[in-house]
Amino acid sequence: MEASDHPGAPGARPGDGREADPGHTWEPGPGHTWGIEQPPPPPARPPAVGPPPPGAALRCVAAGLLNLSGLGLGHVLVRRWGRAAVSWAATGLVLLVALPADPDGVPSALVAGYLLLLVLAGADAARIALRTDVGRWPRPVLACALGLLLLGVPAAGTLAYGSARDEAVEQELLGKLEEGDDLVAKAAKSSFLLSEPDYRHALTLYRELADDHPGSRAAALVPRRLESFYTAVATPYRAKKHCEAVEPLTYLRTVPDTVDRKLLDGLAAWPDTPLAESLYGCGVSRLDGTGPDSGSKELGTLLRTFPESSQAGQVGPAVSGKIRQQVADLKGGDPCTVTEELRRTSTLVSQLPGTTLPSLGRQAGAGVQDGVYACGVDEFKDKRFTDARQTLTEFADTYKEDRRRQQARNIAIAAEIAEDRPSAGKRLPGSGEPGGVRMELVISNGAPNEVEVLYTGPVTGTVKLKPCGGCERFSSEAAGSAGACRAGGTSYPKARLRLPAGEYHFLYKHGTGATAAVDSYSSGSRAQPGYTYTSCTYVVERDRYGLDLPTVPDLSDLLKPASAS
Repeated sequence: MEASDHPGAPGARPGDGREADPGHTWEPGPGHTWGIEQPPPPPARPPAVGPPPPGAALRCVAAGLLNLSGLGLGHVLVRRWGRAAVSWAATGLVLLVALPADPDGVPSALVAGYLLLLVLAGADAARIALRTDVGRWPRPVLACALGLLLLGVPAAGTLAYGSARDEAVEQELLGKLEEGDDLVAKAAKSSFLLSEPDYRHALTLYRELADDHPGSRAAALVPRRLESFYTAVATPYRAKKHCEAVEPLTYLRTVPDTVDRKLLDGLAAWPDTPLAESLYGCGVSRLDGTGPDSGSKELGTLLRTFPESSQAGQVGPAVSGKIRQQVADLKGGDPCTVTEELRRTSTLVSQLPGTTLPSLGRQAGAGVQDGVYACGVDEFKDKRFTDARQTLTEFADTYKEDRRRQQARNIAIAAEIAEDRPSAGKRLPGSGEPGGVRMELVISNGAPNEVEVLYTGPVTGTVKLKPCGGCERFSSEAAGSAGACRAGGTSYPKARLRLPAGEYHFLYKHGTGATAAVDSYSSGSRAQPGYTYTSCTYVVERDRYGLDLPTVPDLSDLLKPASAS
């Protein structure tokens, strides 16, 4: 029997040189083996090492892209749920920290860590998809497209977060702007002395907004806020409270030193005119002397700071008019008070810039001169004789060229006599020399010390008698009356007065050589026509124990007619 042409036909054996029929398969019957070893069953998954499964490259790209979105979808597709949960947790943590958006943003270390995690997660998902047969994906191209599309999620989230953060920054800046507004509103309700720190803080906030955040909405509102700021600071000026307005307006002139002039625009020079008006108004209002300030500070500042202003040109006429008014007021009922006002005005003029108003100094000085004289006369009329004597003595000593100097001296003499003898101050001494017959009064000094005799009546004056070299003090008034100015061979110092008829008042003042216990003495008498009068002064020692307490005796009997003409 011939062998079959088909290899593997019945009867062929392995290794016998015969080939089996390729079109037929032969299986051994039950209990029959060919003597060939059976191969092992295939593994459940492709081997980890070896060529990638078919379509793995596309799946690798899709898994990596899907994981880069931060949603963990790459690990979901390769069925690595635990690793997908790591991506979910990381994304949730970032969202928890980032939202709601604030001006400080997310910490940079967290952002860097999260990006690194996304890259590692994407690489891990891509590796798994490349080396592992995870079953057939129905549309891997669609998965790639979805991965690319989902990459827009973090990109859009980043943009949205950036916008939200920018808005948070804007709100914070607007909050600072509102803080400055509240400070200005609060400060406007108080005096500038108390509110200046609030104004300065508000200005600092405005300046920082404009300089550090020039493109912000808050910075765009700063110019209008500065207008409100200037308005609030200048509140006293708008209320016509000139003295209160000086300090805040002076402060506003310093604002351009700290704030950009471009930001201030026309506000930089605005305070000049209001400040000049306030300095003038305040200074002039203080010329009346009712307060502690004379106005020299404000008017001096005006003349030095704004010398070309219209207000500076009004200072001279205003002060000059005030001096004229005060001089006219000297004729009123209280010239001494007016004189003090004139002194204040004169001091004010002396403190003004010297070359600005040269004529005011002379006018103010003349006003004070008139005031001192008027005050002394008024004090005499009011029976304030001590004050009158001091005032008019000062006048006579100070104004030696004044035509009223001699009259001032006469009133001062009468006032000094009236201090001890009030009847001497019944009327002012006459300013002229009376006519008619004059009587002679001879006054001799029988005292061992100098004597000054003051007299007032139809005429007023004073004479001084030198000490009597050989004269002694008397032990009693009787001894003095009997022996004064009668010792033979003694030359008594004398003074001769030619007096018109009338009533006279005398004051004898012991000068050089007398002790403090020697009393001055006043007396009065009437001089009648046709007589010559004599008077003698002497000192009586009243204390027998040497306590040196002498007095002048009663001289009323010494001033008597010595002879008829």
